[in-house]
Amino acid sequence: MSDRTKYADASKNLVLVPLDKLKKSPKNVRKTPHTKAEIAALAASIAALGMLQYPVLEPELGPNGKPSGFYLVNAGEGRRLAQLLRVKRKEIKPGELIRCVLDTEHNATEISLAENAVRTDMHPADQYEAFAKLHAKDGMSAEDIAARFGVTAAVVRQRLKLGAVSPKLMALYRTGEMNLDQLSAFAITEDHERQERVWSELPRFNRSRETILRALSEGQVRSDDRRALFVGATAYEQAGGTIIRDLFDARGGGFFADAELLNRLAREKLQREAEKVAKEGWRWVVAEPELDREAWADMRRVFPKQVPLSKAERKRLRKLEARYKAVFDKYPDGDVPEGDAAKLQRIEAAVEGLNKHAYAERDIALAGAFVTLGHDGAVRIERGFVRAEDEPKSKGKAKDETAKAKAKDADGLAPLSEKLVAELTAYRTSALRNELAKRPETAFLALVHALALDTFFKGGACTCLEIAPKMAWLSGHAPGIDESEAERQTAERHAAWGKRMPEEPEALWTFIHGLSDGERMALLSHCVSLSANALQVRGRQPDALAHADVLAREVALDMTAYWQPSAAGYFNRVSKDRIAHAVRDGVSGQAAQNIGGMKKAAMAEAAEAALKGKGWLPALLRTAPQA
Repeated sequence: MSDRTKYADASKNLVLVPLDKLKKSPKNVRKTPHTKAEIAALAASIAALGMLQYPVLEPELGPNGKPSGFYLVNAGEGRRLAQLLRVKRKEIKPGELIRCVLDTEHNATEISLAENAVRTDMHPADQYEAFAKLHAKDGMSAEDIAARFGVTAAVVRQRLKLGAVSPKLMALYRTGEMNLDQLSAFAITEDHERQERVWSELPRFNRSRETILRALSEGQVRSDDRRALFVGATAYEQAGGTIIRDLFDARGGGFFADAELLNRLAREKLQREAEKVAKEGWRWVVAEPELDREAWADMRRVFPKQVPLSKAERKRLRKLEARYKAVFDKYPDGDVPEGDAAKLQRIEAAVEGLNKHAYAERDIALAGAFVTLGHDGAVRIERGFVRAEDEPKSKGKAKDETAKAKAKDADGLAPLSEKLVAELTAYRTSALRNELAKRPETAFLALVHALALDTFFKGGACTCLEIAPKMAWLSGHAPGIDESEAERQTAERHAAWGKRMPEEPEALWTFIHGLSDGERMALLSHCVSLSANALQVRGRQPDALAHADVLAREVALDMTAYWQPSAAGYFNRVSKDRIAHAVRDGVSGQAAQNIGGMKKAAMAEAAEAALKGKGWLPALLRTAPQA
């Protein structure tokens, strides 16, 4: 019997061929290979259900035209590779008999092309519903289904969720009226009636996945909310909370359904953090999940000061500085090789490690701290705030008494009359003004001193200049602004200067006198910047607002770097006419016309989507060009 007919079933043209006798055919038209995932899925399916479609073969012929004993797979190369993967996994033996179709009558290329081209892939919706049926009716777990079809259990759970979406919405997905992104958003809830209602109420212009999720999760807390991140899903669920999980969010997101429970857990956990801070000895500690700077607007702040180095630390610092200089001086041109550059960085880190800051004990006993949460859910601790009622009284009183005693005893005689004192000091003031005007550098120094005194010590008793900055607290007008980029940079700059300030306001003049010109200018800029007020509120003078426009042009203010139009922050709070105007201005007249007939909330969402990345600003925030 020949090799060609050795395993033949003449009645059906089927043959049983050992797997190790099958080879890839050069006539197979598929040149792009199957992916590893596809082969794994085929292997899992064959292991569970057997080979549902047989490979099509022809005998391999040698140079002399005689059969070689091997068979070429013209159609079914993926199944051959899947079986080889099963051999590798030791599920079957290399000689496993494979049922195949032997076809020597038809053109091999045509056979291969027909299998790859003449077929219709199953619609994804059919798979979702089929998985759901296997799970619900046949009792198969996600893991069982995954094992049988060569996918992960997570993928199966996602498809089971999709299979549970309203049949009406699934029908829209089948016909192409809804895409997969939109369909996946509805899997966040199993309430078919709610799914259908949200779809019907949303405008065609704005049916994005994010919009659908927002509509379905109203009243719930997103998993990336600061409170949710802080408490954590495990603790929340252990306390009886429910999370509606979004299996299609790459970050594993979802929604915390019980906002009241989440708030309680966040406060309790934050209070435990506050108790740790209280052990540091602060006079008071306030814990709030969300807090803005208006809470401490009227408080003076103390900052940690550099801790004096011990004798051993000073010795180590000198050695580090000497080592740094020895390495650095080897390269006068500044081109330091990578190895020595790394060495210099290590020395710098060691020097920085010696540079320690700490609060003075008297400041800790006088001041308090706020414990709150940042946007990332991390605990944020703001220390060193002194309430007005806690300010020392005796110190100020003693200074007043000393001043009175000196005034009385200055010349050892009876004090002059108040009228004469006022007259003489008026002449002195006039002369001082005149001399100060002739010395710009001293006037500049006095200005920086006056502004810094009020900015960092909350009082101008130590300056004769009647100049004081006024600061408008913005958080009362724009909730959440304290965590914006501009406010974050301002807070970091303020803290950096605060750490350098002397402990007593009387020492401030000497401190500022010792700064370089550049440092004094930077300090002045910071203090002046805090007094800028461009708020348009009742009672503000038009001339002051006009000057704000002048400053904006001078610094080339570009508000697109600091503010973007959103539904929540802008469009929901203006008229429909203004929303349409914004879209017309920022996109096109046609875009404005497309959203004109929508309801207000939908129109606001649509405007946000249409203007995203367009750099549009309301006229109020635009910087007018130089005239």
